[in-house]
Amino acid sequence: MKALEIIMIPVSDRQKAKEFYLKLGFQVLVEAPDGHGETWIQMGLPGTDTTISLAAFQGIICETDHIESEITALKKKGIEVGRIDDTPWGRFAWLKDLDGNSLCLHQK
Repeated sequence: MKALEIIMIPVSDRQKAKEFYLKLGFQVLVEAPDGHGETWIQMGLPGTDTTISLAAFQGIICETDHIESEITALKKKGIEVGRIDDTPWGRFAWLKDLDGNSLCLHQK
């Protein structure tokens, strides 16, 4: 993993949450339909690389250059990783930590 890319924040109303984060100084980077019938809202602070997504569930997305190599290395360490999902936004593979928190590998 090379970077913490997106922190997914669970919210009950994405539009109201967007307005709140705009007041805090965040900017909308992406607002578009996602593959689940919802609206993907990704926001960031000016001049930073790590972003937030206003979502239905919690998760942390970490960027990687080589998702297969990353998965192989994690499996060698005894960490279970789900299948790779190929999407128009990149390749994703989800895993959970010992407490059930969701983490995701993302290859652009």
